[in-house]
Amino acid sequence: MFTTFPKTKTYFAHLDLNARSEHLLSIGKRIVEAIAEGTRHIGTAQFTANLSYLSRFHAYQLRIHPTNFKLFNHCMLVTLACYLGEDFSPRAHAATDKYLSAYAAVLAEKFR
Repeated sequence: MFTTFPKTKTYFAHLDLNARSEHLLSIGKRIVEAIAEGTRHIGTAQFTANLSYLSRFHAYQLRIHPTNFKLFNHCMLVTLACYLGEDFSPRAHAATDKYLSAYAAVLAEKFR
């Protein structure tokens, strides 16, 4: 994401964002774990409640503009398609896109 959309680096200027750096791997791991954790509550009222702390964190502390969530979603979909190839079917693509969009919408709720 930082290569394709360099302006997103501004939020992490204090970190080493070179490929395979400890910081980048750590951030990536936390993001993937948070996305996976969200799947436990998708389709329930708890989905929004369980992600509200992330929404506040991204809005008030990191101050990440919601547009960046859409950029991240795009990068995730492209990455999954590259790594999974034929196994990333149109149905899986659509479901993943729908989930990531819902996740991003919750993260963007507190940003105003």
